[in-house]
Amino acid sequence: MPKVKTNSSAKKRFKVTGTGKITFQKSFKRHILTKKSTKRKRTLSIKGVVAAPNQDFVMRLLRLK
Repeated sequence: MPKVKTNSSAKKRFKVTGTGKITFQKSFKRHILTKKSTKRKRTLSIKGVVAAPNQDFVMRLLRLK
């Protein structure tokens, strides 16, 4: 039986915390930052947590389930 591969794009985008939550980096923080407010940029720098309805799907991509 061949090995099952992890989805390469998913392993670059998501990280599993010690408590089992799946985090990701929010988008729109790469360039064109001058027109965005400081509050908006600060909020975007905080890691996002995958919502409960999508958690099973992401875990399947990462081969954790």
